[in-house]
Amino acid sequence: MNEDLIFSLLSENIVILLAAVFLIVVVLKGVRIVPQSEKHVVERFGRLHSVLGPGINFVVPFLDVVRHQISILERQLPNATQDAITKDNVLVQIDTSVFYRILEPEKTVYRIRDVDGAISTTVAGIVRANIGKMDLDEVQSNRASLIDSIQASVETAVDDWGIEVTRAEILDVNLDQATRDAMLQQLNAERARRAQVTEAEGTKRAVELQADAELYAAEQIAKARRISADAEAYATEVVAKAIKENGIEAAQYQVALKQVEALNALGNGDGKQTIVLPAAALEAFGDAFKLLKG
Repeated sequence: MNEDLIFSLLSENIVILLAAVFLIVVVLKGVRIVPQSEKHVVERFGRLHSVLGPGINFVVPFLDVVRHQISILERQLPNATQDAITKDNVLVQIDTSVFYRILEPEKTVYRIRDVDGAISTTVAGIVRANIGKMDLDEVQSNRASLIDSIQASVETAVDDWGIEVTRAEILDVNLDQATRDAMLQQLNAERARRAQVTEAEGTKRAVELQADAELYAAEQIAKARRISADAEAYATEVVAKAIKENGIEAAQYQVALKQVEALNALGNGDGKQTIVLPAAALEAFGDAFKLLKG
């Protein structure tokens, strides 16, 4: 009697325990908590049913299965090096780096198997195509526009995969040694040409300045001569006027004054204290002193 009672109680508890376990499993299967940095792809009977975003989500237990857990964080592809030939037939090696993130995981998981490999291959082809349209000088000087062009082309190519290319970078443009030597030789030649042009311009400027200086000097000399001539003409005019007004005595007075000044100059010179003059000169000086005295 006691054994039947115990067995009955155990049977009822087992049913309750099983029901509780089943309820817990249903809750666990039906409630999905998705982290902020992920999206979950849910399948029902092997087909895409929904995509769960961050937070608490509810699914049908035993029917809906979370098949893929996709991170939506930004990713960086490993740095890659692509060989390309420019428009002017120069072989270059382009080091690239690409950053992307998955926006629509339902497209990514069902349309492409190896995302990184597919993007790397796409980037390599686009880089070669864009480099082939540009000369080497354009590749080195217009790197920003080249990066923008590559990024736009990659975004268009990977749009069907639910991927956004956030950034594409060209890290370096490498050349072979022969091309580097040729560019260095060209650079040295350009520097030498610029130095010669600068030297020629300096010489030309120096000649121009010298000519300007000589012209200025000639103008100043001519101006001085003109002033001297004007002064002499003025003096002559004054003397002529004096002669006209005072007669020949004014002219004799000027001649006598010049003779006396000449005698003083001879007497004041070094080593010329003894002067031999003809008698006529002495008479002329005497007459000059008489005129001055008169």
